[in-house]
Formats: sequence, structure tokens, C-alpha cells
Amino acid sequence: MLIAARGISRVYGAEGAQATALKATSFEIAAGEFVAIVGASGSGKSTLMNLLGLLDRPSSGSLFFDGRNCSTLRDDECARLRNQRIGFVFQSYLLLPRLSAWRNVELPLIYAGTPKDERRQRALEAMDRVGLRAKADRSPAQLSGGEQQRVAIARAIIGEPALLLADEPTGALDSVAGRGVLELLNSIHRQGCTIIMVTHDPGVASQAQRVLTMRDGELVGDCPQARMALGPMEMAQ
Repeated sequence: MLIAARGISRVYGAEGAQATALKATSFEIAAGEFVAIVGASGSGKSTLMNLLGLLDRPSSGSLFFDGRNCSTLRDDECARLRNQRIGFVFQSYLLLPRLSAWRNVELPLIYAGTPKDERRQRALEAMDRVGLRAKADRSPAQLSGGEQQRVAIARAIIGEPALLLADEPTGALDSVAGRGVLELLNSIHRQGCTIIMVTHDPGVASQAQRVLTMRDGELVGDCPQARMALGPMEMAQ
């Protein structure tokens, strides 16, 4: 089992003025699954994703990643685990504007201490996997939104992570670019990567094998589903 959540919750604020963003929640995600987390704004889906990505810690309960109880890890141990085992893709791309595409992609390897020549080679290979090797030297401003998201995905997978977390990966894209990003995520999943994707869009969620539904900070649904083929209108916003 790659992920096991045992009664994890997240509460913000001091005693007497607390707000519960996530009620006690338990579930498991096996290696190789493609899971969508869905819900309206404020439902707790982003809070849950931050916990699963080790960007935040639960207020109660335990979170296990590949058998390790992450709730007991030090901050530096969590950071090391994130860098080595988890890739992140965000709606806003988060590319550094002064760096070329491939230099954005190599950033996780810099943090990992990878030698310079190896970083460039692996960054170009990752750019090739997302179909953008020919644009490796361009700046983010010279790329379309869909291309920038592909660069962000290349950055997320350069370390061959066990888990890819995608937060509204098509939310800032038009239907054509969004479809391309979903096709790319499907391809990465077929290569064995576990994917957890946060989305409010039912058409995007239809690409997952399983859907976790959040409402008012509570997990209210956990359903397997047959993945739907991408159609021309499914990505309409």
C-alpha cells in the first residue's frame, strides 16, 4: 500500500477559535492507482492534498507513505521524502520566469545534489517525454499555457517519483490544452506512476479509476469508476 490515512484531520487556529478544515478521515491508496479528489471550493480537498504531499501535518491521526509513518518524521525527513518520492503539478505552473524551460525542469535535481551534466541530460529526457524537447531553451513567457503545464509536469517527473500530485492541472487551460495535459497524465500513469488529482471538473475526474468526494471537510464518497475516453467537449470550463 503506497498511502494509508488513519483518522487524519486538520484543525487551524488556537483553542477556542478553531476551524476544522478536514474531519477525521481514513482510506488507502495502492501503488499504481489514478485517484481524483473532487469537491466544491472549501470542501477540504486541497487540505487533504497538502497532507498527502507532506506539505502539511495532520492535527490528529497518522499518515503512512510506503510503510513509513510520516506523522513522526522531522521536517527535514519530510522534505527529503518529498524530493525523492513525490512530484507536484499546480494550476499556476509555478515556473521561474528567468530560467529556460529545461532549467526549470532540472530544479529538483539541483536540490538533490545531482551533478550538472547529469541534470541537463535528464532534464532534456524529461522534456522529450512531454513532447517539448525542441523548446527546451525557451523561457516560460515564450510558451503557451498548455506548454508551460507540460514543462511543470516534466519537472514533477524528472525524479521518477512514486506519486504525482496534480492540483487542478487543467484549471487554467482551454479545452484543447487541457485535453493534451490529461492525455499526458494518462500516459505517465500507464508507465506505473500513482496519480492523485484534485479537480472540481467532472470531465477531468472521469479520467481517474477512483473518485474521493469531499464535502464540508469530510470524505463523503469513495467510489471506483470506469475511466472515460476523452471527448472534444469534456474539458469545457
